[in-house]
Amino acid sequence: MKAMILAAGLGTRLRPLTDDRPKALVTVAGRTLLEIALERLHIFGVNEVIVNVHNFGDMIVEYLKASGNFGMRIEVSREDVLLDTGGGLKKAAP
Repeated sequence: MKAMILAAGLGTRLRPLTDDRPKALVTVAGRTLLEIALERLHIFGVNEVIVNVHNFGDMIVEYLKASGNFGMRIEVSREDVLLDTGGGLKKAAP
């Protein structure tokens, strides 16, 4: 099963937590929001994930690499310009 995590936003509503990191890497109870989302997807049988990135995108790529992609097949879709939800989905489509 496949899924997509929309992580390209600027995280403006989470400031100041997102002043130096993407919203997906904000921690809650010692775990990043991205880790929590990926773990839940994995529990439901998802084994392929696309994560779209924009703001601090390289930090997300490095985090995934350091975490061994959480044992999943993860691809990153970079957005040089924010495409909003529909645009992010369309860009990631095969």
